[in-house]
Amino acid sequence: MSVSSSAIASIVGDLAGDVGTGFNVQGVVAAIIAADSTPMTDMQQQQSGFNSQISDLNNISSLMSTLQSSIQDLSDIDSPISAQAATSSNTNVLTATGSNTATPGTHTIVVNNLATTASWYSQTEESSATATLTTGSFQIQAPGASSPTTIPVDASDGTNTLNGLASYINGQGLGVTASVITDSGGARLSIVSNSSGGAGNFTISNDTTGMNFTQPVTGVDASLTVDGVPIDSASNTVTTAIPGVSLNLLSAPQNNSTTVTVSPDTNQVSDTINNFVSAYNAVVQAINTQYTVNSNSQTGDLASDSTLALVQAQLGQDVNFSDPGNPSFINLASMGINMNDDGTLTVDSSALNSAVTNNYQDFINFFQNAGSSGFAQSFNSDLTNMLSPNGLIATDVNGLNQNVQGLADQISQFQANLSDQQQALTTEFSQIDATLEELPSLEDQVKAQLSGIS
Repeated sequence: MSVSSSAIASIVGDLAGDVGTGFNVQGVVAAIIAADSTPMTDMQQQQSGFNSQISDLNNISSLMSTLQSSIQDLSDIDSPISAQAATSSNTNVLTATGSNTATPGTHTIVVNNLATTASWYSQTEESSATATLTTGSFQIQAPGASSPTTIPVDASDGTNTLNGLASYINGQGLGVTASVITDSGGARLSIVSNSSGGAGNFTISNDTTGMNFTQPVTGVDASLTVDGVPIDSASNTVTTAIPGVSLNLLSAPQNNSTTVTVSPDTNQVSDTINNFVSAYNAVVQAINTQYTVNSNSQTGDLASDSTLALVQAQLGQDVNFSDPGNPSFINLASMGINMNDDGTLTVDSSALNSAVTNNYQDFINFFQNAGSSGFAQSFNSDLTNMLSPNGLIATDVNGLNQNVQGLADQISQFQANLSDQQQALTTEFSQIDATLEELPSLEDQVKAQLSGIS
C-alpha cells in the first residue's frame, strides 16, 4: 500500500509553496492517503452489494412466510376453505351458524316453544332502594338444591334495605342474581335464575316480610323438532341438534316450519383462495424484479444468485401441482385459477364459485387429499424446507453474511494500516517542511561565507 515517488513529487509540487514558506503538509498527506484508499473503497462497494443481496433475500423470505400462512389456510379441515354456511328460511323464527365440521344438507325445524329463565319479583313497592324494610325472612329453593335457603331481612345482617338484601342474596351462591328495579312507582327486588330452562327454575316461599313475591316467568326448556326428531334444550342456543350447526331460537309462532340449509361458505372459500393468490403473486413479482433490466441496463442484486433460481423453480413446480386422480380438478386452472405470462396467477371468480358449488368434495380433495399429499400439503412442506434454518435462503444469507464480515475485517485492517501510514507520512513531510523553511537562512549564510572568501 504505497504511492510512487513520481506521484508523491507531483502531489508535493501541486501543494508546495515558495521556498522558505514551506508547504501544506496535511494536504499532501491527505492526497497520498486518498490515492492509497482505492482498494478499501472497492471493498466497501463489495460489502454494500452483499448487504443489498441479504436485504432482498430477507424480503423475499418474508413474502414467502406470508405465502405459507395463506397456504396453511388451504391445508386442513379446520381451515377457512372448509367453512360451511348455515342459512335459515325464516330468520324471525331462528338463525343458524355453520362450522367446518358441518355436513352439507337441508333440515326442517319446527319450534314448539322457547326456553325461558325463571324470575321472581316483590310486588310491594318501597319508596327507595335504601328504605327500611319490615323485619322478617323468606326462603329460596335454589336450582338443584336439596333444601331451601333462608334469607333474613334484618338490620343486624344489613339486609333491611333492598340494596342490602340484593347484595346478601348474590353472596350466597344460590345460582340466582338479585337486583333492585326502580320506576316511577318505587323500588322492588328482582331475582332471576342464572340458568335458563327447567333446570334453572327456583321458588320463593315462607315470606314473612310483606314484600309479596310473585313469579312472572317459570323456567322451561325449549322444545323443537329437527327433521321430525323431538329436541329438548335448556337454552335457546341449540348446538347438538345438527352436528356442526348452531341454532339460535327467536320465536315459536303457531304452525311454523323453517328450513336450514348447510352448504359450503363460498365467501370464505373465495377470500381464502384470493389471499393465497395475492401472497403467491407478491413472491413472484419480487423475484421477477431481480431479473428485470432497468433504464441503466442493470438487473437486480440477485439476478446471478443461484439460490434465487432454485427458489423460483421450486415455486413454479409447486403451483403447477397436478392430481390426475381427481375426477373434477386436475390442477388450479381447472377450477378457474389461471397462470399469466409473468408467472403470476389470476382468479376467475365465476369459474371458482361454480367449482365450489357443483363439485365441493373434489375441490376440497384437490387441496387436502388425505390419501396422497394434496396441493396445499405439498406446497406447505416445500415452503417449510426452503424457509427452515438450514434451508436454501438461510444458507445463502449466512454465506453472504460471512462475506460481509470478512470484508469488514479486511477494511478494519486496511484502515489501521492507513492510519499508521498517515502518521508516518505526517512526521516525514513535517521534517521536509521544516527543512524548506530553513533554506533562505542557509542561503544567506553561504553567501556571507563566499563574500568573506572573496
